Amino acid sequence: MHGTSGHGNRETPSTPIAQQAAGRLEKAMSPTTNMHVGGESDGCIVPMKCPNNGGQPPAEDAEGRQPTKENIVQATAPRTQSRTGELSDLRGVRKAAREGKRTRFTALLHHVTVGLLRDSFYALKREAAPGVDGLTWKEYETELEPRLADLHSRVHLGTYRAQPSKRAYIPKGDGRQRPLGIAALEDKIVQQAMATVLNQIYEEDFLGFSYGFRPGRSQHQALDCVFRGL
Repeated sequence: MHGTSGHGNRETPSTPIAQQAAGRLEKAMSPTTNMHVGGESDGCIVPMKCPNNGGQPPAEDAEGRQPTKENIVQATAPRTQSRTGELSDLRGVRKAAREGKRTRFTALLHHVTVGLLRDSFYALKREAAPGVDGLTWKEYETELEPRLADLHSRVHLGTYRAQPSKRAYIPKGDGRQRPLGIAALEDKIVQQAMATVLNQIYEEDFLGFSYGFRPGRSQHQALDCVFRGL
């Protein structure tokens, strides 16, 4: 799974909170623990006031709470028995992260199920450019279930390997070019699935005024928050 986590821009944890979140993955936890998304995430509503609760910084808990876009999609999707169980397990991960700030997780791979891989596939952009594998979203969907079953098997057997990203360039306003790495489709699926699981832990470590690298948040919302605060 290390091959998938390297894609995309991620900052090295440097703050105490980030280091604490990274440390959660150091010590193993029993894989039989009932832990697998569906939990709430801090909303991205611009604050009208900045209360100070429990000694937290004034901006903490300033935002209102609303489900992220990802959670809204999951909440409105058809609920089968297995899917409901998977969401329940992920809520368990979130609950364990919320209640035990010193809890460390490593046994999380069993939460990457075929169902979660399927949800991750449908969360991808349909018209995105293909990576080095040349597979488009529509082509992969034609044999989705056997492909997902095979991908799931390779992930859990340890034979899955991420492919090199395809280099592409986008023109910038100043005439220069911005380099991009386009991942293979299956790598995107695995990345999305892993992010879904890990976000259940990390979202409990972020403060209400944290906006970087969080689902459903952007730098524009951070600026709105600062503007209202000032």
